[in-house]
Amino acid sequence: MRETAVLERLKQGYTTGARTLASRSIVGLARTRITPNALTTAGVSLCLAAAVLVYFENHDELLFYWLGAFVFVVGSILDVARAGGKTTPFGSFLDSTTDRVGEGAMLGAIALIFSRHGNEVALGAAVAAIAGSFLVSYTRAKAEALGLRGDVGFGSRAERVVAITAGLVLAPWGVLPWAIYLLTATAWLTVLQRILFVRKQLAERK
Repeated sequence: MRETAVLERLKQGYTTGARTLASRSIVGLARTRITPNALTTAGVSLCLAAAVLVYFENHDELLFYWLGAFVFVVGSILDVARAGGKTTPFGSFLDSTTDRVGEGAMLGAIALIFSRHGNEVALGAAVAAIAGSFLVSYTRAKAEALGLRGDVGFGSRAERVVAITAGLVLAPWGVLPWAIYLLTATAWLTVLQRILFVRKQLAERK
């Protein structure tokens, strides 16, 4: 119990720090006439472009993996629904939706790479990672729709972005499959954690 609490505090600490850094990195844009929705569109476009770049790793692993990782990180930090004090209900909804599109595209590209290399185990893990990452977001949204908390677990978007980016950077040395295995495991563990947490909250209401 104590170890779980410590890990949760660490997670909250670095997640908050990452969001603060991301917000500061685009605060200049947020203060201009560029709208939050335009930044959201730019972010998802960059993530889609990153997925395309990564797919061409067979031409030059180091170039396309690293370039794809860089573009993916830039696209991921454009979290405009929270930036610059311009939050709107639709902006928040659009931001959350496009997050799933960008992440799903990158994981899909990685799955195609595993298929190209004949790694069926990693391919299956990538498909499971897509489903798991979507369910992580869905379980939180469903819990909050019921008036409950659903933000527990260690496989939130920040962690998934870190895992994908690290896997891409180290992909030329065979690390990408292991990064996807880790992402898949943490995503599904988070789904289970959130299901149990929602059940606990509902039981306490009785």
